[in-house]
Amino acid sequence: MSAPPEEFYSEERWQNWLDRIRDEDIDPENEDSARLLLNLQDDVAIAVAKIVTAYDDEDIDEETALSELTEIRETVLGEVDFEDEEKAMLIDGVQTSLLCVFYAAEEYVAHGPAEEAPVEEYIREAEKAESAEDLDSALGLVAAGGTRIFAGDELDISVMEEMEYGLVTEWANGLDSLQSAMSDPELVEEDDE
Repeated sequence: MSAPPEEFYSEERWQNWLDRIRDEDIDPENEDSARLLLNLQDDVAIAVAKIVTAYDDEDIDEETALSELTEIRETVLGEVDFEDEEKAMLIDGVQTSLLCVFYAAEEYVAHGPAEEAPVEEYIREAEKAESAEDLDSALGLVAAGGTRIFAGDELDISVMEEMEYGLVTEWANGLDSLQSAMSDPELVEEDDE
């Protein structure tokens, strides 16, 4: 049985998260603030995981899955208008992390999982590509690692401990949210305060 599109994610849901962030004093060093941002990221990753799972279970076809992913991606990665520059930067960080989640999901639905290799290997290769300033290849490699997560592989997040902070670590952070979403898709509730 197919879930109606509004059950995957809605613009209203995204706006509710943004409103919560607008209303709260956000300090990334504060555990509650950090958790709010992580919950926002995880909530989107869960929606993406549900679409891919519905596709894998043949509840929706490829065209519907890709259409749903595009709709959520356009909502979540669209420009966010925040007067508070620090909050805008924090949301931008969440969007950057989620970019790879969307790309991995679209790749997985359209082409299946990447060649079998440890997810960490894809991330290490992506770091090399980022160092060489080949960001397209870096994103493609992290997304390929993400397709392996959809296929049931696990990411050992400790791989990021040895890496310099950059886009690859941001994207890998998104894959960590994706991994959580795949293992526990009911983790985050929008109204959880």
